[in-house]
Amino acid sequence: MNESLHIPAHIAIIMDGNGRWAMRRSRPRTMGHQAGLKALRTIVEHCGQIGVSELTVFAFSSENWSRPEREVSRLMELFMRALDKEARELHENGVRIRFIGDTGAFSPGLQEKITRATSQTTGNTRMTLNVAVNYGGRWDIVHAARKLAGAAVQGLIKPEDINEKLMTEQICLGTSSDPDLFIRTGGEMRISNFLLWQSAYTEFYFSSVLWPDFSPDELDKAVAVYQSRERRFGLTGEQIGERTA
Repeated sequence: MNESLHIPAHIAIIMDGNGRWAMRRSRPRTMGHQAGLKALRTIVEHCGQIGVSELTVFAFSSENWSRPEREVSRLMELFMRALDKEARELHENGVRIRFIGDTGAFSPGLQEKITRATSQTTGNTRMTLNVAVNYGGRWDIVHAARKLAGAAVQGLIKPEDINEKLMTEQICLGTSSDPDLFIRTGGEMRISNFLLWQSAYTEFYFSSVLWPDFSPDELDKAVAVYQSRERRFGLTGEQIGERTA
């Protein structure tokens, strides 16, 4: 990574490979999730050090409910235990934490912890950590469309007023810039229903490293690849050159 070049302002990560990491060590899958939480702490700290202002991570998708009941139960237990400690440490380091997704599906106790962590860190400005829980990109778009349809029914807007700007305002992370860099670990090369609307012009990077082993050096490799690319946003290379000349 060349630190003199542009650092992505917003990075999104699918933290894949926790279960396989544990299975390769003949350990329960939940041990992999615990190791993955440690990796997340390290990556959040490193992002803050190199100047990333926003990090969005896929912690629990709406499709993850279909996993074995025992694994889902342990995941929720881990999430509950970690929230207080992690929110406190993030707050002490000036990090704002936000949760995106349908949090109403969680237990009242977990919802309370999510609300508390959000409120506790809301004034922090060093960096923002967005945690996607019970989230799906299609759910996000449908949810936004329903809100706009409801506004139209109430006469607050006209159907012909609906455009990309209005849609973006209703989408999760509507107040944030779109991710500059999207990383998926674990060797899979798909985006698995994550940030579908927000990633229209995002640069993608797929790593074979399992998430618990994804180190700051691995993040730097992804950023270096990002820095080597020319982002054209539908323009030609010549047009980009003229703009930067």
